[in-house]
Formats: sequence, structure tokens, C-alpha cells
Amino acid sequence: MPETLKPETSEQVSDAVRWSAENETPVELIGHGTKRDMGRPGNVGHTLDVSALTGISLYEPEELVLSAGAGTPMSEIEEAVANSRQQLAFEPPNLSALLGHDAGKGTIGGTIACNLSGPRRIKAGAARDHFLGFKAVSGRGDAYKSGGRVVKNVTGYDLCKLLAGSWGTLGVMTELTVKVLPAPEKTRTVLVLGLDAVNGVAALTRAFHSPHDITGGTWLPESLSAGSDASYVRDAGSSITAIRVEGPGPSVEYRCRALRDELSSFGETEELHGHNSARFWTEVRDVLPFAKAGDTRPVWRISVPPQTGAEIVDHLTVDTEIDAFMDWGGGLVWLATNDTGSPSTETIRATVAASGGHATLIRGPEELRATVPVFQPQSDGLAKLSARIKDGFDPLGILNPGRMYAGV
Repeated sequence: MPETLKPETSEQVSDAVRWSAENETPVELIGHGTKRDMGRPGNVGHTLDVSALTGISLYEPEELVLSAGAGTPMSEIEEAVANSRQQLAFEPPNLSALLGHDAGKGTIGGTIACNLSGPRRIKAGAARDHFLGFKAVSGRGDAYKSGGRVVKNVTGYDLCKLLAGSWGTLGVMTELTVKVLPAPEKTRTVLVLGLDAVNGVAALTRAFHSPHDITGGTWLPESLSAGSDASYVRDAGSSITAIRVEGPGPSVEYRCRALRDELSSFGETEELHGHNSARFWTEVRDVLPFAKAGDTRPVWRISVPPQTGAEIVDHLTVDTEIDAFMDWGGGLVWLATNDTGSPSTETIRATVAASGGHATLIRGPEELRATVPVFQPQSDGLAKLSARIKDGFDPLGILNPGRMYAGV
């Protein structure tokens, strides 16, 4: 009979995994379960709940480093660093609303395990680039650790890069150490109104190639910008191309003026300040355009070279039942479609493959996630390498089996 194992210490995690290994009983790893509906649906006997491994064990603002238990809520971590005017620069998204969960329950362990990064990723790097060290338990029940409290401590194999994005298939992380950075003094957003996808990416490219140190660039069609809680965006009555500028107040003001001058040839410009700017980028970060009440459409996260993002959007949104917007200067396409069948999946995969990108199904009904590849299909060579790595960390295949790919 399935049961939930809820260890309260790292030693108890080792005991639980060792018991699972001895009995060859697979376990599903969860914190608060907010990402349970991402990836392929679980098909295991027991649940290993690490939500009791919580709390910030180390925070040294002057050293820009923080350590916390894997089950520590992101809201607790973000509040702690904000009180010291710092931030997690990779801007971790909160996908709770998109996936139908209460806000504030996502954990640091789940965020890093899924390698989730927000709009600032194009400037600051991915979650894995801010992941300094961890303690974990392998599929054998053996405790191990990697990395340290500063980047220069990472010698030998950089296992942080391996576990970030492994979706709990290589180990049960019990404690994580991440880098924090100072929060910007000011944030403003330059808006260019009324551009189609192609010209929107052209404007974003111009901005990113400028000397104005851009930290975010996104494009939303009118159908999605009209639902924004940021008044200038909602009332624009057109598509929105948005460029974020952060830093010291006088510098931000100067750079915004310069950007508006440089981008005026693309169309009418406007500017978001303070709370409106923060509200808008939270919407982009958390994919809130597709999280409205009653919207349960499958949602795809498509990563492509930035210059092909507009082409992907134009090609796939010929069907009026498909909505899409772009982040990362055109390099990230969020797409929602009413079609829950494999023909839609095959079309998306073929279109993305032609551009050299990859697509991940982030939200979808269980039957869809069980029948189509949720993650980008691997080549034979990469699939064999993944299997060998899995075998090295989890030889019995008991940790989140099949979460990413069938049989792995």
C-alpha cells in the first residue's frame, strides 16, 4: 500500500532511501508538491516528502551567500534577502498560479531541481549558475556533497550543474547553497507600442545591442497585454514590447531616455515606473497571462535562438486558438494551445526542431503528459549518456523514475 515517508533530518532521508533501495521500491520526491504536475506523471509506490527539511541555516549578506534546507519555501528566502536589499538574481519564477496551486509554497529544492529562471536569465544566467553547493543522498542511500560557499570552492566535478535541472532523478537534495546579489535601487521599463512579433524582436535586439545594460526584454500581443494588471500595459490597446532597465536612480533615468530616443523609429514609446514595472515583470516571470481563472490549456515553454522566436510565434499562432508571448529578447516562447492531442505536439516539435531549439510541456492534463514526450526527445548518444549518469547515482532507478523520460 502506498505511503508517504516524511524524514525530518538528512540522516532520516538516508534511512528512507536506503530502505527503498533494499526493497527496490521507487519513490516520488516532493517538497510541497507545487511542481508535481510538471514533467511526466509519477508512477511509483511511495512518496518521499522533504518539506520538513526547512529553514535558512546560513545567510551572510556581506558574503553574498545563503544556505537553506531543500524544503524551505522560496517566499521565506526571498523575504530574507529582500530585508537586506538583496535578491536571487536569476529571478526564480513562481508557477503556482499557472499550475493551480496556492502561492508561496514552492521550495528552493524544487526551484533548483527544475532549474527555473525568470526574465533576468538573459542577463544574470540560469539558476544553475547561482547554485554553489549542496548536500544530498544518492539512490543507494549514501550521503554526499558538492561545491561550497563560494564559486572558487567548486573543484573537480561540478555536480551542481548536473543536479540543477535533473528533476530529482539523481539524488535527494537536503541542503542547498546559492549566491545572492544586491537588489537594484530603481527599476523602470520602456514600452514600445503596436509592434508585430518580428518588429518586436528587432526592437529588443536593438536594445540588447545598446550600451544601456538591459535586464529583461519581452513581447506580448494585444490579446495578452489587455489582461495585464499594469495600467499602461492594459490600456495600451496594442501589442507591447517591453525593455527593463535597472540600477542606480540617475543612471536608470538616463538610460530610459536614451532608449526611448533610440527606439522611437519603431513606434510610440511609454515608460513604466516603480510598482507598475515590478507588477508587469512578475506577470511575465510567473506566466500569469496563461494563469487566468478557467484557463487550463496546455502550456509549452519553447527555447530557441532569439532571432527565430518571432518566426516560431508567427508560424504556430496562425491557428487562432493558440496564444504566445516571448521573453529573453525572443529566445523564450510561452505558448498555450487548445489542442491536447499528439498532432499539435508533433507540429510544435517539428517547428522548434527546425530552429535548433527545444520545447517542454509545462502544463497539461495527465493523459497528455503520459502519452507525449514532455521534454525534448534526446538523440541516441545523449540518451545513453543520461542513462549512464542515472545508473551512477541511482543504479536501482528508485528516485523519480520516468519523471523526465520513460525508463530513466
